[in-house]
Amino acid sequence: MQLVNRKLASWLMAATLAATQLGFAPAAVASSSEYNGASNPDAGAVFFDTLVMRPVGLVGTVAGTAAFLVSLPFSALGGNVGEVADAMIVAPARYTFVRPVGEF
Repeated sequence: MQLVNRKLASWLMAATLAATQLGFAPAAVASSSEYNGASNPDAGAVFFDTLVMRPVGLVGTVAGTAAFLVSLPFSALGGNVGEVADAMIVAPARYTFVRPVGEF
């Protein structure tokens, strides 16, 4: 029983860490607004973006965060943590959370 509690606690800690990482990525890119065009997308583009591309972007952000955490020791040794974080976390988060709905 104690082993189950330890495993559950470690899974909860890992999930909490992942959730906090996901919470910081959209906040970091929210201030940079490169999408300032005033276009009027059609309903099909909005529908496709909302139901397909945003979930795909969210999965990409989560996978990028996981890959970043795995590559963190190597990128720290190489001295390019910022570039790796931009490519793996910030770019997918910007695509998912900052881009206006229906604009590709």
